[in-house]
Amino acid sequence: MSSTTAKWLLPWLVAVAFFMESLDTTILNTAVPAIAQALGVAPLSMKAVLSSYTLSLAVFIPVSGWMADRFGTRRVFAAAIGIFTLCSFLCGISTNIHMLVTCRVLQGCGGALMLPVGRLTLVRTFARSELIRAMSFVAIPGLIGPMLGPLAGGLIIAYFHWSLIFFVNIPIGLVGLFLVYRHLPDYRAEQRRPLDVVGLILFGSGIALLSYVLEVFGEHNLSGIEMLCLLALSGALLAGYGLHNRDAPFPLLNLALFRIRTFRASVVGSFVTRLGIGGIPFMLPLLYQVGLGYTPIQSGLLMMPQAVASMCMKLTMPGILIRFGYRGVLLSNTFLLGIMIVLFSTIGAATPAWLIVLQLFCFGFLTSLQYTSMNTLVYADVNAEQTSSASTIASTMQQLSVSFGVAAASLSAALFIPDRFHASGPQMIEGIHQAFLLLGGMTILSTIVFRELKSDDGDLVSQHKAVMHPG
Repeated sequence: MSSTTAKWLLPWLVAVAFFMESLDTTILNTAVPAIAQALGVAPLSMKAVLSSYTLSLAVFIPVSGWMADRFGTRRVFAAAIGIFTLCSFLCGISTNIHMLVTCRVLQGCGGALMLPVGRLTLVRTFARSELIRAMSFVAIPGLIGPMLGPLAGGLIIAYFHWSLIFFVNIPIGLVGLFLVYRHLPDYRAEQRRPLDVVGLILFGSGIALLSYVLEVFGEHNLSGIEMLCLLALSGALLAGYGLHNRDAPFPLLNLALFRIRTFRASVVGSFVTRLGIGGIPFMLPLLYQVGLGYTPIQSGLLMMPQAVASMCMKLTMPGILIRFGYRGVLLSNTFLLGIMIVLFSTIGAATPAWLIVLQLFCFGFLTSLQYTSMNTLVYADVNAEQTSSASTIASTMQQLSVSFGVAAASLSAALFIPDRFHASGPQMIEGIHQAFLLLGGMTILSTIVFRELKSDDGDLVSQHKAVMHPG
């Protein structure tokens, strides 16, 4: 196999690992009642199974960059896939809720290393002019997994045993391990830096507390005072890390990277934008199933056009960025995403299926363009020594934005559906429509973040200048 062919296998390898992780995260939601019944616990007790994985991701993603620099990308990425695959098997054979939660925590350790180390490998392998094409492959599974997860979960629960939800990861993981040892380059830092243990404790515990509060947001197992106290403690820990970061010789996360305009705009913009669009995969099934009375399988099928659109975007994305540049794409695309979310408020019982499919297709195309643009702009102006920390920060913020996005969507729905337990179908539809209007407005306002970009920012990645101004 030629070196060029082996090189272009890397995006597919990282994409497979990312797909395995994103599918596992969403497919479990559909199976919660069945697993709870099998393990003899109340469905609400299954919340720990879901939140334990998210908490584990939040704690261990920050250390991924240091591990890749210290032990090498190949060894860490292989260990991540191996841990994730093994713990998927252990989750499937769990006989009680405590064993399942423990295995999910360990599974999160593997998942926390996969995406940031995979991205780091791509950034160090590909020239910046090739990075968009490579990262496009990796962005697609992050969109396809959440779309296929609810449908796959419904089919497995309907026709098979719940453990198959975890076992589907095993063959994917074994193939991934084989490909890692055959084709993944082994990058590591020339100078080994010590682990920032104090920073890990401050940042990890602060992020874990924040993620926990977001996971239980809107429930009644914590009072308002307790939630505020946890938020205050989380803020104090994160502020403590900010102070520690200024004087630490080898900080866990190099916050000085936020002085770079393109890095700051992409990371902050990604976080703010996802507050509006991140909760849409949560809101649409609610509209379909609770409001319109569709079955889970019908709801899952209606979500698939978004995944198809993300595949189509891969072919057109380099040309779009070459033509309009990062600033033009992110400003206009964010605005269009807000408009699309507002248009979701028109979906009702009389809306034809073809129109829903068309709206989801357009939303999927724009979402995929948005995510891949932001993910590649992160590395536009960072040097080789900064890529590890840049990848870690971007992945940490992305994971937090997922929780924030769902929390924002949940809060928006709660504002307009006060009696969520006894609301009728028309009341649910009206409340969700109002939530779409609010989320769409938030997304449109998030364009402000990208206004600080200059017209030539990201040219080294998109080749915009080379194509538009030859010579």
